[in-house]
Amino acid sequence: MRALLIGAVEGTRVALDAIAAAPGWTLAAVATLPPDRAARHSDYVDLTDPAAAAGAQLIHVVEGNGAAFVEQVRAVAPDMTFVIGWSQLCGPALRAAVNDRVVGYHTAALPRLRGRATIPWTILLDEKITGSTLFRIDDGVDSGAIMAQRFFHVAPDETALTLYAKHMGALYDMLDDLLPRLAQGEVAGEVQDERLATWATRRRPDDGRIDWRRPADDIHRLVRAVGRPYPGAFTEARDARITIWRTEPWQDGARHHALPGQVIARDADGFAVCCGDGRALLIVESDAIKPPAMHSHLGTAQ
Repeated sequence: MRALLIGAVEGTRVALDAIAAAPGWTLAAVATLPPDRAARHSDYVDLTDPAAAAGAQLIHVVEGNGAAFVEQVRAVAPDMTFVIGWSQLCGPALRAAVNDRVVGYHTAALPRLRGRATIPWTILLDEKITGSTLFRIDDGVDSGAIMAQRFFHVAPDETALTLYAKHMGALYDMLDDLLPRLAQGEVAGEVQDERLATWATRRRPDDGRIDWRRPADDIHRLVRAVGRPYPGAFTEARDARITIWRTEPWQDGARHHALPGQVIARDADGFAVCCGDGRALLIVESDAIKPPAMHSHLGTAQ
């Protein structure tokens, strides 16, 4: 079986490894963003060396539905196309060029959380269980038949990085199971139940701005949701932007009376900030060159 892989992130590399190692499969080509477009994905991975190691043709593409790329895909003549870690929808012309045999990957338990930024949204929504899904790509958005799915718990202290790693492990395991079955014949998949569908909207870096008027739990959740490999949560101190990578609840916060966003303690381990519910968070990892001054105000809260 000849495979075409389209994508530009860590999940794409995981899929590349799985396909290259699968008996009965040949990774014919890898289509990915050129390095000068890496900014499109905060978790971008350069697939030049992995593709070469797998003996696959490397195709750099910017417009995934452009006529030139569609012709390149047709020339590859894959038996199955895998779209994993690609921000562009697969249009009708592209799917027709590969005989509509396209498998997509989604970091959520479809039909829940169709759409974008599903790892941050999973944490922001305080989901207790989530899943990884391989599915048929059709005319809709993440709406095709489910071909494989793995469920797992979301830990109370889950971060974007730890949840990302869980998804990568699930992706490899699913492909390890699915690829032999695809090689033996068609896998119809299970039609999604539209009654259970929800949608997640796109998130931008500016959505990581901290509003210190929010409760401490909400801010702590935001920091966990948008941290590495994403751009991170942030605030301002004297017009300087500070990205905050890790916070912890600060038990002494209730003993301090301060305004939301006010720095109420600082030491070698970090600095503590009052939140909107009167509780505090200890900032234990940030890109601040030095902790903000005591009693200074962060963000827009005054």
